[in-house]
Amino acid sequence: METKTRYDIPCNIAQSLNIIGDRWTLLIIHEILSGHTLFNEIKKGLKGISSNLLSERLKYLEQQGIVETELYSEHPPRYCYKLTDSGKDLEDVFNAFIIWGSKHLKKCYKKIVDEETGDEIEIGYYSKRTGERVNKIAVVPVSNPAENE
Repeated sequence: METKTRYDIPCNIAQSLNIIGDRWTLLIIHEILSGHTLFNEIKKGLKGISSNLLSERLKYLEQQGIVETELYSEHPPRYCYKLTDSGKDLEDVFNAFIIWGSKHLKKCYKKIVDEETGDEIEIGYYSKRTGERVNKIAVVPVSNPAENE
Protein backbone atom coordinates (compact mmCIF):
# COMPACT_ATOMS: atom_id res chain seq x y z
CA MET A 1 0.00 0.00 0.00
CA GLU A 2 1.59 3.27 -1.10
CA THR A 3 1.10 6.79 0.16
CA LYS A 4 -2.15 8.04 -1.31
CA THR A 5 -1.16 11.36 -2.80
CA ARG A 6 -4.34 13.28 -3.36
CA TYR A 7 -2.92 16.72 -2.75
CA ASP A 8 0.21 17.76 -4.58
CA ILE A 9 0.33 21.09 -2.76
CA PRO A 10 3.36 22.37 -0.79
CA CYS A 11 1.37 22.74 2.42
CA ASN A 12 1.62 20.96 5.78
CA ILE A 13 -2.16 20.62 5.94
CA ALA A 14 -2.41 19.06 2.48
CA GLN A 15 0.49 16.69 3.10
CA SER A 16 -0.89 15.66 6.50
CA LEU A 17 -4.27 14.95 4.89
CA ASN A 18 -2.49 12.68 2.40
CA ILE A 19 -1.66 10.48 5.42
CA ILE A 20 -4.61 10.90 7.81
CA GLY A 21 -7.35 12.39 5.64
CA ASP A 22 -9.12 9.24 4.43
CA ARG A 23 -12.60 8.49 5.71
CA TRP A 24 -12.46 6.73 9.10
CA THR A 25 -8.72 7.26 9.60
CA LEU A 26 -8.88 9.97 12.25
CA LEU A 27 -11.68 8.11 14.03
CA ILE A 28 -9.57 4.93 14.10
CA ILE A 29 -6.67 6.86 15.61
CA HIS A 30 -9.05 8.43 18.14
CA GLU A 31 -10.35 4.99 19.18
CA ILE A 32 -6.79 3.80 19.87
CA LEU A 33 -5.98 7.04 21.71
CA SER A 34 -9.11 6.43 23.82
CA GLY A 35 -7.76 3.03 24.91
CA HIS A 36 -9.48 0.73 22.43
CA THR A 37 -6.46 -1.24 21.23
CA LEU A 38 -7.98 -4.51 19.98
CA PHE A 39 -9.37 -4.84 16.46
CA ASN A 40 -12.86 -5.76 17.68
CA GLU A 41 -12.89 -2.90 20.22
CA ILE A 42 -11.99 -0.42 17.49
CA LYS A 43 -14.62 -1.89 15.15
CA LYS A 44 -17.29 -1.82 17.88
CA GLY A 45 -16.58 1.88 18.53
CA LEU A 46 -16.95 2.73 14.84
CA LYS A 47 -20.42 1.62 13.81
CA GLY A 48 -20.60 1.23 10.05
CA ILE A 49 -16.96 0.48 9.23
CA SER A 50 -16.33 -2.87 7.56
CA SER A 51 -13.68 -5.26 8.86
CA ASN A 52 -11.84 -5.09 5.53
CA LEU A 53 -11.69 -1.30 5.54
CA LEU A 54 -10.60 -1.19 9.18
CA SER A 55 -7.85 -3.72 8.46
CA GLU A 56 -6.71 -1.74 5.40
CA ARG A 57 -6.62 1.56 7.33
CA LEU A 58 -4.71 -0.01 10.26
CA LYS A 59 -2.09 -1.48 7.90
CA TYR A 60 -1.72 1.87 6.16
CA LEU A 61 -1.35 3.72 9.49
CA GLU A 62 1.31 1.21 10.51
CA GLN A 63 3.20 1.79 7.26
CA GLN A 64 3.02 5.54 7.85
CA GLY A 65 4.45 5.24 11.36
CA ILE A 66 1.28 6.36 13.15
CA VAL A 67 0.30 2.96 14.62
CA GLU A 68 2.31 -0.07 15.66
CA THR A 69 1.21 -3.60 16.47
CA GLU A 70 2.12 -5.61 19.51
CA LEU A 71 1.63 -9.37 19.88
CA TYR A 72 -0.53 -10.09 22.92
CA SER A 73 -1.41 -13.75 22.24
CA GLU A 74 0.78 -16.30 20.47
CA HIS A 75 -1.76 -19.12 19.98
CA PRO A 76 -3.54 -17.98 17.91
CA PRO A 77 -1.43 -14.93 17.10
CA ARG A 78 -3.35 -11.80 18.07
CA TYR A 79 -2.19 -8.22 18.00
CA CYS A 80 -3.19 -5.01 19.69
CA TYR A 81 -2.66 -1.57 18.21
CA LYS A 82 -0.72 1.22 19.86
CA LEU A 83 0.04 4.73 18.73
CA THR A 84 3.63 5.66 17.99
CA ASP A 85 4.92 9.00 19.27
CA SER A 86 3.82 10.44 15.93
CA GLY A 87 0.32 9.09 16.49
CA LYS A 88 0.19 10.33 20.08
CA ASP A 89 1.06 13.83 18.84
CA LEU A 90 -2.33 13.88 17.10
CA GLU A 91 -4.00 14.24 20.52
CA ASP A 92 -3.66 18.03 20.19
CA VAL A 93 -5.51 17.85 16.86
CA PHE A 94 -8.36 15.90 18.47
CA ASN A 95 -8.49 18.37 21.35
CA ALA A 96 -8.73 21.23 18.85
CA PHE A 97 -11.66 19.47 17.15
CA ILE A 98 -13.39 18.98 20.51
CA ILE A 99 -12.91 22.64 21.44
CA TRP A 100 -14.10 23.80 18.02
CA GLY A 101 -17.12 21.51 18.31
CA SER A 102 -18.02 22.78 21.77
CA LYS A 103 -18.19 26.29 20.28
CA HIS A 104 -19.85 25.55 16.93
CA LEU A 105 -21.78 22.27 16.83
CA LYS A 106 -25.53 22.42 17.32
CA LYS A 107 -25.35 19.19 19.32
CA CYS A 108 -22.15 19.00 21.36
CA TYR A 109 -21.00 15.64 22.73
CA LYS A 110 -17.79 16.51 24.59
CA LYS A 111 -15.93 19.44 26.05
CA ILE A 112 -12.44 19.73 27.53
CA VAL A 113 -12.12 20.98 31.08
CA ASP A 114 -9.52 21.57 33.75
CA GLU A 115 -9.66 18.40 35.89
CA GLU A 116 -9.30 20.36 39.12
CA THR A 117 -11.77 23.20 38.54
CA GLY A 118 -14.09 21.88 35.84
CA ASP A 119 -13.54 25.11 33.88
CA GLU A 120 -13.52 24.78 30.09
CA ILE A 121 -10.11 25.35 28.57
CA GLU A 122 -8.79 26.89 25.39
CA ILE A 123 -5.71 26.24 23.28
CA GLY A 124 -2.61 28.34 23.90
CA TYR A 125 0.61 28.71 21.95
CA TYR A 126 4.02 28.73 23.61
CA SER A 127 7.53 29.48 22.40
CA LYS A 128 9.62 26.31 22.03
CA ARG A 129 12.69 28.35 22.98
CA THR A 130 11.44 30.28 26.05
CA GLY A 131 8.31 28.41 27.09
CA GLU A 132 6.43 31.71 27.34
CA ARG A 133 2.90 32.19 26.01
CA VAL A 134 2.75 33.71 22.51
CA ASN A 135 -0.18 35.99 21.71
CA LYS A 136 0.49 36.71 18.04
CA ILE A 137 1.41 33.84 15.75
CA ALA A 138 2.34 33.72 12.08
CA VAL A 139 2.54 30.80 9.68
CA VAL A 140 5.72 31.14 7.65
CA PRO A 141 7.32 28.99 4.95
CA VAL A 142 10.22 26.73 5.89
CA SER A 143 13.38 28.10 4.28
CA ASN A 144 14.37 24.77 2.68
CA PRO A 145 11.55 22.20 2.64
CA ALA A 146 13.94 19.54 1.30
CA GLU A 147 15.72 19.58 4.68
CA ASN A 148 12.58 18.12 6.29
CA GLU A 149 12.43 15.09 3.97
